Amino acid sequence: MSRDFDYERMLAGELYCAPDISPKNSSMQGKKLVQQINQLPIDKVDEIIDLEKKLFGKTGETVYVHPPLYVDYGRHTEVGNNFYANMDCVFLDVNKIIIGNNVMLGPRVCLYTAGHPTDAEIRNKELEFGLSITIEDNVWIGGSALILPGVTVGKNSIVAAGSVVTKDVPRDTLVGGNPAKIIRTLGELDRKKWSIEEKKYFEAKNKVL
Repeated sequence: MSRDFDYERMLAGELYCAPDISPKNSSMQGKKLVQQINQLPIDKVDEIIDLEKKLFGKTGETVYVHPPLYVDYGRHTEVGNNFYANMDCVFLDVNKIIIGNNVMLGPRVCLYTAGHPTDAEIRNKELEFGLSITIEDNVWIGGSALILPGVTVGKNSIVAAGSVVTKDVPRDTLVGGNPAKIIRTLGELDRKKWSIEEKKYFEAKNKVL
């Protein structure tokens, strides 16, 4: 049996035994990097960003995750350009977490790829599984929202604060609740409203500059 048998099954979304993962594929490196990040003075922004780019499997040019943050592996998470996450976010990435461009996470957002068997006897044998999470471009996830294993959040969508997302979210949609349900579609009315507010903002700003 390959020493990487359980690690390969973990990334394939199959049942695996975490204690049997080979040491060379363990999550320790990511946990050490996170510990370094969380212990840095908060004004050492460039150092924090450099370590976060080492932590994640892939990143875009503009990335900032406000410490403290928490990961399982770190390298199984890939983020696009212009990514921002507020403090206390959790990336439980036993399987892949793929995040697109222009994504924002509020404080204490948790992305959980890990799952466990519903049968107690099997669960107690330390057998578990993980399903990937995908967050597409231009998504905003409100504070304390939970994204559960296997979920895709579609482009331009918003997840309301405190939501528990158990199913895929269609693009251009606002969802909320526990379990999260569709509240409404996002579209032209939102663009008109916020275009007016944006214009008012710049008009007011120009008066005082």
